[in-house]
Amino acid sequence: MTPDSILKDASQTMDKAVEYLLKELTGLRTGRASTALVEYIKVDYYGSATDLKALAAISTPEPTQIMIKPFDASASGEIRKAIEAANLGLNPQVDGKVIRVNIPALSGERRKQLAAQAKKLGEDAKIAVRNVRRDANKHADQLLKDKDAHYPEDEIKTLKEEIQDVLKEHEKKIDTSVTQKAEEIMTV
Repeated sequence: MTPDSILKDASQTMDKAVEYLLKELTGLRTGRASTALVEYIKVDYYGSATDLKALAAISTPEPTQIMIKPFDASASGEIRKAIEAANLGLNPQVDGKVIRVNIPALSGERRKQLAAQAKKLGEDAKIAVRNVRRDANKHADQLLKDKDAHYPEDEIKTLKEEIQDVLKEHEKKIDTSVTQKAEEIMTV
């Protein structure tokens, strides 16, 4: 490994952690209907767990309603069961060939719980990027000890500083995303 490859790997892995956080945050309820709330619910479709978005067209015809049109009408019952089992506090109604999900208004206490959950997801993401930093620093230390590589100490020190800068940049993205989501949740 070279210092450049260590830095590149660390940055890419941190990017993945931030992407995962953003995906998780979109699944948190905010009181407004969002297709992201149900897109990744796993539905038992002919024996395999399949994302809902692969089985149906999902739309928001009203600010407080999600409409799901299954491509296969026989899957309606399984989709309804999967939404109920997802523990989102939603009550899907099968209406002919479509499933309507009304989004109830959030209470103040529930908003606080969801904001705290968003912050916890942010902390988990920070732990993930810090673990990436730790691993990258270990690789840098191994380069220093490697007799065949011949990297000077100041180059390894610079590498560790660059890794720290990448970490700070990703932590800033995490904080910004979590703050925005918490504000969105708390907005009535």
